[in-house]
Amino acid sequence: DKFKEDIPRYMARHKIKSGMTGWAQINGFRGDTSIEERTRYDLYYIENWSVLFDLKIIFLSLTPNVLENAY
Repeated sequence: DKFKEDIPRYMARHKIKSGMTGWAQINGFRGDTSIEERTRYDLYYIENWSVLFDLKIIFLSLTPNVLENAY
């Protein structure tokens, strides 16, 4: 409830089923990072979704830089 009150449009990110990776995660926002920044990236993904965008996320998820920082 606190995030819903403090972060604009926070609940919109819960309308989309989460996947194995995401725009926020490949940009370094995972784990103990800013929920505001993760929400901003998640909303960008929702507003700009396309098959090509998903393919870009998959491709970038497999790059060495992202893989070596994966949990």
